[in-house]
Amino acid sequence: MSKLLDGIGRLIARYLQKPVHGFEPFTPSDPEALRQSLEPGDVLLVEGNNNISGVIKYLTQSTWSHAALCVGDALGPPKSGEQPKILIDAEAAPGVRAVALSEFAHFNTRICRPVGLTAEDRNKVVNFAVSRLGMLYDTRQILDLARYLFPYPPVPVAIRRRLLAIGSGDPTRAICSTLIAEAFYSIRYPILPERVVIDGKTYGVAPYVQGEVEHIRKYGLFTPRDFDVSPYFEVIKPTIERGFDYRALTWAPATFDGKNYADH
Repeated sequence: MSKLLDGIGRLIARYLQKPVHGFEPFTPSDPEALRQSLEPGDVLLVEGNNNISGVIKYLTQSTWSHAALCVGDALGPPKSGEQPKILIDAEAAPGVRAVALSEFAHFNTRICRPVGLTAEDRNKVVNFAVSRLGMLYDTRQILDLARYLFPYPPVPVAIRRRLLAIGSGDPTRAICSTLIAEAFYSIRYPILPERVVIDGKTYGVAPYVQGEVEHIRKYGLFTPRDFDVSPYFEVIKPTIERGFDYRALTWAPATFDGKNYADH
């Protein structure tokens, strides 16, 4: 029975990871600029194009459906004929894996960089992720996986995210960004705002937001969106990092309703 459940679970996981045809990135991607901008410890957010991506984007009301951690050259030089594997992520079927940047080169991406991270702590975050390579998730929890086959329940926006916690076993933890969150929490680096008391005065966020943060932390179900909205991660844009000069742009003729207004 255990093998049967595992087989069914893997079939569902593979279906959820199948690409959806017709996806086009919103902006052109420059893989070389992205590679030059990434640093160890950065979180790369990805707008994926597989079946599970739409579910995550719907439930979290976000552009981002996947996240990977940049580990730089921590895995050593690549084998002959292979690209360097500088990213670590988690998927329900393959588990924790190392991948080359080319895996996500043609998708919309965003770099989120932890602010003020020391070199020592950056290495600890990277080593945490590396130590999890090869870890597998329990695909026998087929009810957890199967619920993503019916992804769009008609519920209010405010509670969609909480649906992730229903049956939140190994498959959901793999689909979410739990591994990356655990790597940062291993050095006590925050992701979402905390309520703190300084000199007797309480600083925090609105009660509803605080409740959501506590709910996320309780189940460990951090999603790519959490790194994007985090006040502790800086958004890095490769085009700007490389030196952007608007005066050097070549503009195509601007048209509207077939009328040519300008040719810059």
